[in-house]
Amino acid sequence: MNIDLVRCWYGRCVWLYLLAPVSLLFRLLVWFRRLGYRQGLFKSHAVPVPVIVVGNISVGGTGKTPLILWLADTLRQAGYRPGIISRGYGGAGGGIHGIHGDTSPEMGGDEPVLLARRSACPVWTGKSRVSTARALLKHCPDVNVLLSDDGLQHYALARDMEIVLVDGARGHGNGWLMPVGPLREPLSRLKQVQVVVIHGPGQSAGDFGIPCFRMALQPGRFYNLKHKERVVGEEAFQGRTIAAVAGIGHPERFFHMLESLGISCTCHPFPDHHPFRPSDLPPGTVLMTEKDAVKCEGFDREDIWVLSVDAQVEDGLQTMIVNTLKRNHGQQAS
Repeated sequence: MNIDLVRCWYGRCVWLYLLAPVSLLFRLLVWFRRLGYRQGLFKSHAVPVPVIVVGNISVGGTGKTPLILWLADTLRQAGYRPGIISRGYGGAGGGIHGIHGDTSPEMGGDEPVLLARRSACPVWTGKSRVSTARALLKHCPDVNVLLSDDGLQHYALARDMEIVLVDGARGHGNGWLMPVGPLREPLSRLKQVQVVVIHGPGQSAGDFGIPCFRMALQPGRFYNLKHKERVVGEEAFQGRTIAAVAGIGHPERFFHMLESLGISCTCHPFPDHHPFRPSDLPPGTVLMTEKDAVKCEGFDREDIWVLSVDAQVEDGLQTMIVNTLKRNHGQQAS
């Protein structure tokens, strides 16, 4: 996604409103498609296990990958055996594939590869969520709950629970649907989901009228990209200027986190899912996100460092999820 366009969505770019007719047409198409599924014109397909969809109604990163990792760990602690399905955005593999920690991000996509490495769950990607879910369950029959990454608008897959992530700082931008604004669906869609998770401060939980939980990203460890056993603290980067690189949906969030750790940075934002090349990286010591790092592991540099992050979610969401699964499917954990 073009960085300048994203900034316009969350800023004041009057020229965008020249595209208002296109946005209104998009709104009509979204409404008709949603109505078609509600009226049975289009069919939703259930799979034999509960499905939890994690998504958003806006374009761009809101922190879904850390939240899915938290959900996978939470479900495992509750006795479930989760699996993860994803569209695999950015991958060129095509078809339906199981993703492993050593899968090339060019083939499987950056986020699925990161999910496979950190979740210890089966991760499968494919264009059709239904077919991908069925393939995962066929090859991993012990899985008894599925997490669908960014599948909110994929209504063909029936779901037990919809969790929508909202950026607390940026909110919903100018409130318009694409291309005038960042929304994939109207704000009224939030009244139809079960849970809203607000990432970071800024947005009021009372704005939604449904259960809301706060999420924050906690910095983890800094490790060297080429020698992952080399781990340092933030003090290793303090007192000098470091180049910070981020090709995620909201690069400023990563830059602000580094600043909060006392690290002075020159900021180098890139579009989400950017296919990094060695020439993209500035000289000197570089800090980057884990999502970006999976695409840079073949670079012959000793001075690239990666900051891992972990989601911290407000108490209560785990209980709500487990109660929903028990209510809809009985005791699934073991």
